[in-house]
Amino acid sequence: MITFSNVSLIYPHSTKTVLEDLNCEIQEGEMVLVMGHTGSGKSSLLRLINGLVPHHTGGILAGDISVDGLSTRELKPGALAHLVGIVGQNPINGFVTDVVEEEIAFGMEALNFPPDVMRKRVEEVLDLLSLNAVRARAISSLSGGEQQRVAIAAALVMHPKVLVLDEPTSALDPIAAEEVLSVLHRLVHDLSVTVIMAEHRLERVIQFVDRIIYIEGNGETSIGSAEEILSKSELVPPIIRLARALNLNEFGTSVREVRRLTADVRGIAVAEIDSATRVRTPAIEVDSLTVKYGDDFALRGVSTSIGKGEIVALMGRNGAGKSSLLETIVGVLKPSSGAVRVYQQDPAELAGKSRRKRIGYVPQEPSDLLYHQSVRQECQEADLLAGLASGTTLSFLDKLVPRISHDAHPHDLSEGQRLALVLSIVLSGNPQLLILDEPTRGLDYQAKSLFTRALKEYASTLNYPVLLATHDVELVAELADRVIFLAEGEIVADGSTLDVLLSSPAFAPQVAKIMSPQPWLTVDHVVSALAEKL
Repeated sequence: MITFSNVSLIYPHSTKTVLEDLNCEIQEGEMVLVMGHTGSGKSSLLRLINGLVPHHTGGILAGDISVDGLSTRELKPGALAHLVGIVGQNPINGFVTDVVEEEIAFGMEALNFPPDVMRKRVEEVLDLLSLNAVRARAISSLSGGEQQRVAIAAALVMHPKVLVLDEPTSALDPIAAEEVLSVLHRLVHDLSVTVIMAEHRLERVIQFVDRIIYIEGNGETSIGSAEEILSKSELVPPIIRLARALNLNEFGTSVREVRRLTADVRGIAVAEIDSATRVRTPAIEVDSLTVKYGDDFALRGVSTSIGKGEIVALMGRNGAGKSSLLETIVGVLKPSSGAVRVYQQDPAELAGKSRRKRIGYVPQEPSDLLYHQSVRQECQEADLLAGLASGTTLSFLDKLVPRISHDAHPHDLSEGQRLALVLSIVLSGNPQLLILDEPTRGLDYQAKSLFTRALKEYASTLNYPVLLATHDVELVAELADRVIFLAEGEIVADGSTLDVLLSSPAFAPQVAKIMSPQPWLTVDHVVSALAEKL
């Protein structure tokens, strides 16, 4: 179905090739995962499949890519629209209409599909992706995860032979991610659709894929089964890290397989883990907060407090009200009723330097905070505003995500690199409160580990609170002291990370599922508990 023949790619002003002499054939009805470090070139490889690279992005391309016998070198992306459906990293940049149902139907209208065919297909994908409840909603009013499902629906409705997805589950809660992946699995096995996806959250996808293309960041690629690639890769999900930590003779790619291999470990009796949360001086106080969009409630009478030095994860399904709560605490969204206090101040009244010093905020779309012409200029401005020594922010960025060109325009970076840049800018200023909305989209496991250490150091050393909304349960297990779980705009659970995650099968991390009923959330928990016992 897809053939890469001696493909090499390099971008202007770059000193490194993205791909070097890639030869690969992807069969009809195959599901292939593209993995690699943040900024290694995963998105570029995906865009080669429908000709966006180099026709729209530039770059020097050698070799040839053919899809169903058609060369992408000779045809522009529009000529391949009937063959290849593509969902980008940031779906909102690709929407062309304002309403969900209209967006899903747009591609068919452009190709003059009969009205009865359009109606039938729209209904099918609305049901397939659980979007019927928002079909008449404005796309701008949807959560990031809901927008991602709309983008996937708009691609699926065209019945493409090839479906290309760039981080399709990054903004989805665990339940929605499972639904989307099961839909893709059915498309592959029932309709022989060829699916190629790039994804950093390997724990969600490795059990579904037939092969992995591993982009190693220096132009080289490795291709093989999940077992072959992950056995020697440094980028591995918790399930593989656990197998390595326990020195298992083999490893599996699903929870069920690894449970069979760890039965003896689960049987070891260990001491009870203290899951009580510390009493802390409140830094954020939320009192009976209600937020409405028109007649729809985003938050309903939410009350909570977050203490100094506390790291709190805000979790819940897409559209549960997480971003609305964050935006109200930051002061950019006015509540319908109730009050918010940040260090006993109304955050809406903060401005200028006092606001920067008090609140550091990374929104779901980090590009909104970038306005200079290069990475270097963004970092220099951050140093200047925070009164830091020149190069401080740039140095932190290089640790978080190496290999970023300091002279690159921020909007030419990958989603993960752009997010890392914004995280570096915000963290370098040491604000007295850190608010993060989906802070790990596009970050590989190594970048997430560095990011986790930086946040823990920030909270413990400065005694400042961190509040983050995320669907990344593995991050929450490693990082958070406490979890607040939202549903339909209300708090339905509020407690220690251990208690909340263990009580939710859908939101439990991989290690917890494997080691149940043992109260372990992470690989470090397992290793520590076993070391004490032995």
